[in-house]
Amino acid sequence: MTQPHISSRKADFRVYLGSTLLFIYIVISTLIVGVAILGGYFLPFQWRYKFADIWIDCLLYMLKLCCGLSYEVEGLEHIPQDRAAIVLSKHQSAWETVALRQFIRPQTAVLKKSLLQIPFGGWALATLKPIAIDRQNQKEALKMLIDQGIERLQEGLFVVVFPEGTRVAPGAHKKFNAGGAMLAQKSGFPVIPLAHNAGEFWPRNSFLKYPGVIKVKIGPPISSADKKSKDINAEAEAWITQAMAKIEAEKH
Repeated sequence: MTQPHISSRKADFRVYLGSTLLFIYIVISTLIVGVAILGGYFLPFQWRYKFADIWIDCLLYMLKLCCGLSYEVEGLEHIPQDRAAIVLSKHQSAWETVALRQFIRPQTAVLKKSLLQIPFGGWALATLKPIAIDRQNQKEALKMLIDQGIERLQEGLFVVVFPEGTRVAPGAHKKFNAGGAMLAQKSGFPVIPLAHNAGEFWPRNSFLKYPGVIKVKIGPPISSADKKSKDINAEAEAWITQAMAKIEAEKH
């Protein structure tokens, strides 16, 4: 792994106040929306998904209002309109676990099974067709990713995978896991590479959120036809690495 970029960003009163207000909003809104989604358990999936979408739209609005943090997306034209795809995304922050739902719809994501045990929020998430894996059992986790991933793709849901497996600090790089690429190979669906620098504004394991504009770059679809998973993975990793370098260069 390469050495992470160490930010010199300083937190002032506005950062602490905005982050605190956002935290309070997240706690209260998650409880309310979680109850609403659980209460709608017997409604069609599209209804529950819409409840979650409204929560995310409001959360990102509050993130901008309280913390001065917004985002810009380049490459939206690369998202297929007539079929689903596997999205292989850079993973730096908690931001992308929710924000990608605002412009890649409808979708599900691969996540830790333990997240579904969180009261209300996790319980509600469990009704939204996530692919929840146990990282301690890698063989079973891979089988679940492929089996459930194919089902979700055939239902028309984009499947978001974070191939680094965990949040990686800005400037650092972790070798991509092959699960998402294997899903592409087995399913025949294309891969959409996605890069962003959310970790510079919403650092991993940090309470504080800093003002600014998160840059998101979406790459052209990578065909999985007649390709080995390692080649799909290498192509996606190379594009994301190059896009991250461009994001860094554009700051100067």
